[in-house]
Amino acid sequence: MQSFIQSFQDVLYPIVCNINTYLSNYILIILLVGLGILFSIKTKFVQVRFFGTGMKKVFGNIKLVGGKQKGGMSSFQALATAIAAQVGTGNIVGACGAILLGGPGAIFWMWVIAFFGMATIYAEAVLAQETRVVKEDGTVLGGPVYYIRTAFKGKFGKFLAGFFAVAIILALGFMGSMVQSNSIGEACANAFGIPSWTVGIIVTVLAGIIFIGGVSRIASVTEKLVPIMAVLYLLGGLVIIVLRIKYIPETFGLIFKYAFAPQAILGGGFGAAIMAAVSQGAKRGLFSNEAGMGSTPHAHALANVETPHDQGIVAMIGVFIDTFVVLTMTALIVISTLYTNNGPLSSAELLTANETIVKTNMAQTAFASVFSGNIGNIFIAVCLLFFAFSTIISWNLFGKINVEYLFGKKGVTVYSILALVFIFLGSCLSNDLVWELTDMFNNIMVIPNALALIVLCGTVAKAAKNATKNKLK
Repeated sequence: MQSFIQSFQDVLYPIVCNINTYLSNYILIILLVGLGILFSIKTKFVQVRFFGTGMKKVFGNIKLVGGKQKGGMSSFQALATAIAAQVGTGNIVGACGAILLGGPGAIFWMWVIAFFGMATIYAEAVLAQETRVVKEDGTVLGGPVYYIRTAFKGKFGKFLAGFFAVAIILALGFMGSMVQSNSIGEACANAFGIPSWTVGIIVTVLAGIIFIGGVSRIASVTEKLVPIMAVLYLLGGLVIIVLRIKYIPETFGLIFKYAFAPQAILGGGFGAAIMAAVSQGAKRGLFSNEAGMGSTPHAHALANVETPHDQGIVAMIGVFIDTFVVLTMTALIVISTLYTNNGPLSSAELLTANETIVKTNMAQTAFASVFSGNIGNIFIAVCLLFFAFSTIISWNLFGKINVEYLFGKKGVTVYSILALVFIFLGSCLSNDLVWELTDMFNNIMVIPNALALIVLCGTVAKAAKNATKNKLK
């Protein structure tokens, strides 16, 4: 049985890699950057003009207990659920993979994607609010399938919405959850010596308990879990940065230098190296902040706010926290310990010669180079447990909303059981294959979501324009 699974993986892996190479190197970059630039211009750079207002809305009224909602969530609960989806293994394992394959310069391209992505996610949140449906019993339904049907009428709209729904169920509900549980399993195995499948069983049981509680339990868990996990990781990261403070200027220098001259550290020709840096930045940037992917609008649609614009600017802060705070912390830790001061990955020769450092243990290696003993491994394992588990429960919710759209409530139970099976399987299968499958479905679901965003850009521009008038008044 084991040999059959391995043979199947060996055949499937190169096929998926080839599909991802084409999607991420061409379609993904054009769509993500194009959408970000489009909405930045249409909204007159809403991510800059309303950044302060968004910060005040998030941190001015932060509550770890949002209270019971008649339907949907509070604005902060929706943001916490969105951040729980955004801040996952992409911020640790994904960032490490981008740096390892694209060089330190990949982080610069992640920043670029995130800056424009803040305008894109504003658009997604606004449209999710504009098109959401509130049933008679107070149940709130919303997400890309609803604004896709608004953008495209008739059979074509129905097809696109159905295509997106299937893609997100596979990408997040099934494959994405496998990535998260896979990373938890490997991290715990490295830190505690616990078999990955044992960790998989524990994660599956805990996830099942939360899934049963529905939207209200997910909101209750994420509003408490997200602030705690973010503070825990940032405090640990700050310790590393303080201890490596003299290498931080060099770290930023490497990020900017290798953003435009990656061949110096990756080897090979300039064209291939710059493509690797940009591609890894775009691909992992998408997986990390999810702007333009169509996942987090499901959470923002559930927020009870006065105007769609209010949740739009709150959504922007989610991307900021995800990329410019949490992911950047990972980058500073990894680059300052492994790439500066003649570190183990400080040149192309050392990078190709070093076979012990991979994306799944890169952060643990960085922490271990500063902390003595097994402290670094344990710290990253605990952080990954928080990050990845919160992502699993949020992604399950997003998939569930689309299952209900396609099949009604009768399909939710079957979906939940299958999702739990995939969570367990993720702790047992090849890490590389799981990541590539997730990337493929993530890339695919961007396409129908992006088409709808482009068609409805006028609605988004109007929301930003009205908010500007009210701000001036």
